[in-house]
Amino acid sequence: MLEALQAPAPDKILELMSLYADDPREDKLDLGVGVYKDAEGRTPIMRAVKEAERRLLEEQTTKSYVALLGDATFLDRMRDLIFGDSVPADRIAACQTPGGTGAVHQLFELIQRADPEAVVWYSDPTWPNHPAMLAHLGIPAKTYRYFDTATRGVDFEGMLADLAGAKVGDVVLLHGCCHNPTGANPTLEQWRTIAELCVQRGLVPMIDLAYQGFGDGLDSDVAGMRYLAGQVPEILVAASCSKNFGLYRDRVGAAFAVSAAPNLTPIARGNLASLNRMNFSFPPDHGARAVGIILADDKLRLDWITELEEMRQGMLVLRRNFAEALRRATNSDRYDFVASHRGMFSRLGLTPGQVATLRSDYGVYMTGDSRINIAGLPADGLDTFASAIAAVD
Repeated sequence: MLEALQAPAPDKILELMSLYADDPREDKLDLGVGVYKDAEGRTPIMRAVKEAERRLLEEQTTKSYVALLGDATFLDRMRDLIFGDSVPADRIAACQTPGGTGAVHQLFELIQRADPEAVVWYSDPTWPNHPAMLAHLGIPAKTYRYFDTATRGVDFEGMLADLAGAKVGDVVLLHGCCHNPTGANPTLEQWRTIAELCVQRGLVPMIDLAYQGFGDGLDSDVAGMRYLAGQVPEILVAASCSKNFGLYRDRVGAAFAVSAAPNLTPIARGNLASLNRMNFSFPPDHGARAVGIILADDKLRLDWITELEEMRQGMLVLRRNFAEALRRATNSDRYDFVASHRGMFSRLGLTPGQVATLRSDYGVYMTGDSRINIAGLPADGLDTFASAIAAVD
């Protein structure tokens, strides 16, 4: 049987990681892998997480299963962190998942259960796992224009024109903030227009929220999503704690389904529990329990917010300084957009050939579409990197 299997296409990020690991140059630079790094190039464990884990180690008395839906404190606190008071709690069903990827997958399956004919519309470009999962599940999908390669901003007119072709019941997949891979985000006014479109055309928004707190701040990053949630009868949200809590390997995520009325919430909750049972049974507990401890403790929560803000501000400084270095190196303003983007990523607009030259001649590793991880930039080597870009541009 197994001899009939076909080798899958290699994951481009993992392939890039392998190439980087095999490169003997000491001055090589990794801007491809999407994890936060501090000034020393480490992905640190946050202070509040360390303390929550210490308490968990001392106080936990069992490793028995938690509920199918996951830890109740974690889910309640995450619901409040994401939605605020935009939607009544009795309309929100939630389940814990293995990371944000697991949350996206569960919600795709929930869509498939609710309406197998619903088309999921996703941005062009988007995180590669979105179309990969949709294709794997056999869910019909279409793209809408999103990124303007000339302005390096959101092609909002193109987006609206494409979504005009969506039918009632179709799903619009949106990035809650810090769009991956471009770093370009809709304005709050544009979020309002998206809400009007969804209401008028009967579309169901689905939000992939992987970077809350990495853009303009914890509340600002979800201001558009909260407005949208308050206007539409239904909304789906997949949330990740990998970035804002630094819990990458602990796989902490949550899926939320907002129904039109409270009497529908138990049905949505039951379906989420059923999907958990079939896909992985009980969700992992350790990281989620740590998040629950942090969000339920005022002192730990404040320390977490403080450190998260330090991380966010550090990335903004890198953005500004890198844009200035590029302006000096190229004697132009065509890379100024880097400073206005938000989150961990920006797409520089280089060709695959230029990206390959940066890798071979300068030891700079980024994905083929020239997406770079801002957090991976060397604060004391920005002029060197900018000069390399100018040399291939």
